[in-house]
Formats: sequence, structure tokens, C-alpha cells
Amino acid sequence: MDYRNLAKKYGTPLYVYDFNHISTQYTQLKSAFSGRKSLVCYAVKANSNLSVLKHLANLGAGFDCVSIGEVKRALMAGAKPYQIIFSGVGKSDDEIKIALQSEILMINLESEAELDRVEAIAKELNKTARISIRINPDVDAKTHPYISTGLNENKFGVDIVTAKKMYLKAKNSAHIEPVGVHFHIGSQLTDTQPIIDAAKIVSKILSELKSLEIDIKFFDIGGGVGITYQDEEAVNLYNYAQGILAALNGQDVTIVCEPGRFIVGNSGVLITSVLYEKFNKNKRFVVVDAAMNDLIRPSLYDAHHGVEFVGENEQNSTCDIVGPICESGDFLAKNIWLPTCKSGDLLVVKSAGAYGFSMSSNYNTRVRAAEVGVEDGKDRLIRRRETFEDLVAFETEFLK
Repeated sequence: MDYRNLAKKYGTPLYVYDFNHISTQYTQLKSAFSGRKSLVCYAVKANSNLSVLKHLANLGAGFDCVSIGEVKRALMAGAKPYQIIFSGVGKSDDEIKIALQSEILMINLESEAELDRVEAIAKELNKTARISIRINPDVDAKTHPYISTGLNENKFGVDIVTAKKMYLKAKNSAHIEPVGVHFHIGSQLTDTQPIIDAAKIVSKILSELKSLEIDIKFFDIGGGVGITYQDEEAVNLYNYAQGILAALNGQDVTIVCEPGRFIVGNSGVLITSVLYEKFNKNKRFVVVDAAMNDLIRPSLYDAHHGVEFVGENEQNSTCDIVGPICESGDFLAKNIWLPTCKSGDLLVVKSAGAYGFSMSSNYNTRVRAAEVGVEDGKDRLIRRRETFEDLVAFETEFLK
């Protein structure tokens, strides 16, 4: 990929996504479950650009959404309503109402209180709400605590006893149709055994529900399959899929998975320009035009992103790559080897396709980066760079 040309054409900071890589990742995961009914629902939160969603919709993907805004994005991008799942702990009444009116596949419930709200709203609309219940199997995902979701100490899902109680209530409701069972234990999992262990637990519950004549059609295993950021070993998708199938023990259900990072993570890079170097005694800093508002993962999770110097220069030494934001936590990488940099040099931050732009902000009144898609060697703008006028548009009319 010609990073210099892209930076010259679109400016920096700049997010660039390889759409061919996205296609490959989706196809590999879908193929891993070949021979069984499956639905790959892309987790919109990872990267919600409409062009990315449209590309995946054209491939046949479904979508896992955690806000009604994400549901609307998926529909706008051409998603089929019956391939959309609405998840999340805190859905408002208005969000539930719109989801039911949109006739999406199902709503993932996370509490007894939420079941009551969905039932009441469905009754008010004279509709039947298709639901699944997120079960917390209390399995350690062995990942960063901020992205672990399958333990009792996490806010997500309900315990097994509560789940069974909710399913029985749903079965007896005139306005609720329980069609799915769901779990998701965490993100960036490079060891898929915890997912398989959770699948075994939830598969037993599925058998019990079917014995109670609760017709569960969808077995939703969540997402969480990790990618290689540094030296992680890539997940063997065949073993992953076979482990899930073995856990199901022949039960006739559609397998649903909710990948986000796996599909888009390594498709994207963040191109940034060097502003200058500075030294505090023996400490070297490379100051760039991208910042924690553009990519917050290093600051938030101490996450590693590989960094590539564009060009040739063998004068390497250790440095921190930092941005212009007035925070000590504003860094993209720490203690990495990098050639001597001068103003205008380009650095490429790798593995930035997931939770990069989607978690970016306007902190310090900084405009968000442009986004570009590249497919079959051709680049196109898929989101223009914001302007200062964009940032203040909702405030100026109230100035006195």
C-alpha cells in the first residue's frame, strides 16, 4: 500500500482500511462453520463506518448492534432486518420500541427488568418480541479485565438460574417469543478454549430448554476471537468451530457468532505525520499529529500497536510516540525502536481497524481523522475529515 500517496492525497492523521482483507476474514470465519446453519453477525461497535457495513452486508453478513444508532446504521447500509441482533445492558424504552418496529431478528436480554420492559412495550405495540437471553457462564476469558465479560463480577448477562426463570416467563408470555440463547465471555481471545468451555455449559441449558418445549433456534456464541497485534498466535478457526460443534452435541440450531475485531482489526492502519522530535535529558519523544483522541487503545488498555517508519533509515533508538493532547496519557507507543525522525516523516500504526476510529473523540477540540477504503488497489474516501465548523455546529445557535 502506498502510504505516502495516501497521506499526500487525504492528509493525516488518516485511517485506511483494506476491504479485501475484510472480505477474506469474513469468508474464513463463515467457511469454518460450513455444513452447519450459521450466521456471522459483525459487531458494529468495532468499526461502524457505513461503507464498511455495506461491504459486509454485500458479503451476506448479519450485524450485532449495541445501540439503536448502530441498528439504524446497519439498516442504512443495506442489512436485512432479520439478520440484525440488538444487544447491550441498558436499552431505553425508545430503543426497544424502534427495534420492535424494525422487525429485527431478536433482542438479547440482559436482566429480568429488561424482559419486563420489552414485554410491556411489545404489548403496547401489539407485537411479539423475538428474544434471546444472555447467560453469564462464569468462565474466565483470560483477557484484559476491561474486556472480560463472562464472569459473575462483570455487568453482563444473568446467571443460569435466573436465565431459566426468564425463559419460562417468556414462554408463557403472549408478547415474547424466546428464539435464542446467547453468551459472550470477552474480547481479544487468542485461546478459544474458554469459549468452547462456555459453549458446553450453555449447550446443556439449551437441552433443558428444549425439553421444556421452548423452541430455541439460535445458539449465539458471541464474538471475542482475537487477532495478532504483536506476538499472539493466530486462532485456528477449524479447531474453534469444531469445538463449538462438539459442544452442541448434534443439537439442531443455527450457530450465531459476533466477530468484530477479527474481521476488521488487521484491515486498518492509522497514518500519522511526524511534527518533530524532542529530548528530556536522555528520554526521546517523537511528536506526531495523531493523538489519544484518534486512537485511545494504548492509553486505555496499554494496548500494543506495531509502528512502521515509512522510508529507509537505520539510525534506530528507543522512543515514545506521543501526540499533541495535553495529557501525560497521550501516547501511541512507548519504548519502541524507531529511526531518527524529521518533520514530515510518516509513521504507520498497525492493527487499527477495530476500536480505532469508533472510539475516537473530539477531546481538546480536535477534529476526527478522515477514513479511506482501499479495494483491489483503488482508494476512496469513506468519511471526510471533520472541520472546526462541524464541531461547533450544535452550539453556535445558542450563543448570546
